[in-house]
Amino acid sequence: MFGAGAQGLHEEGELLVTHLEFSDEADAIERAVLAVDGRAEVEKSAVESKDWSVAWRELLHAHVLGALTVAPPWLAEGLDPARTVIVEPAMAFGTGDHPTTRGVIRLMQAVIRPGDSVADLGAGSAILAIAAAKLGATRVAAVEMDPDAISNAEENVERNGVAENVRVICGDAAVFLPLLAPVRVIFANIISSVLVELLPSIGRSLTGDGIAILSGILDEEREKMLAVIAADRLTEWRVIDEDAEGPWWSVTLAKRLWSSNEPSSASGRGRAV
Repeated sequence: MFGAGAQGLHEEGELLVTHLEFSDEADAIERAVLAVDGRAEVEKSAVESKDWSVAWRELLHAHVLGALTVAPPWLAEGLDPARTVIVEPAMAFGTGDHPTTRGVIRLMQAVIRPGDSVADLGAGSAILAIAAAKLGATRVAAVEMDPDAISNAEENVERNGVAENVRVICGDAAVFLPLLAPVRVIFANIISSVLVELLPSIGRSLTGDGIAILSGILDEEREKMLAVIAADRLTEWRVIDEDAEGPWWSVTLAKRLWSSNEPSSASGRGRAV
């Protein structure tokens, strides 16, 4: 489809959707698709003409997540800067519009303490790192291996006025995390297969009372991930909180048991493993 002239594609299950300016472009793409797979079904319809360079903004929203609000710059006017994470949408993941991002932001508010040291692995836009700084963390490392995301992350850090507390690092989390240790809180909003690989290193890199918040996990993977956590031979983990939104699951792990006066699971699904 790209070879036939499509400028962008959107996947919806088994569907591929594209938008074209002229009908003859659609005809060319249809011919190309059928040449590759004669069983493919192609549907075409006219859509309202829009300036998509501006109209895409209508798809983003401000999100109130406990004590914090996440918003793009054009929706942040009048909001309290101390409690607002302003993120300019770009190539980097993390605008607040994905449930995994929102899950981590909700969970972190029960664990971040003033003066905390934090590592955000797979930081993307640095949205989670900025949120931690707004909650009082004073030393936050936002580690992202995609060089295309770094400039957006750095701009967001400056825009939110937390440059003194948040450092953006371009590199592999598996390499940099041991160099950042020890830290008290680690966020990792990454696909579950990578989380499994990183879990031993996360345990070794936390302080004795350290906390890890993992996300990017489908709810159907919950039991499998809990089994992996329980099988970690290097760290004795305890699930202290969970968050679920749509098909996504996020979890807070304590490196050691919390005392009885610490916050318990808000979801009711927390348990020791």
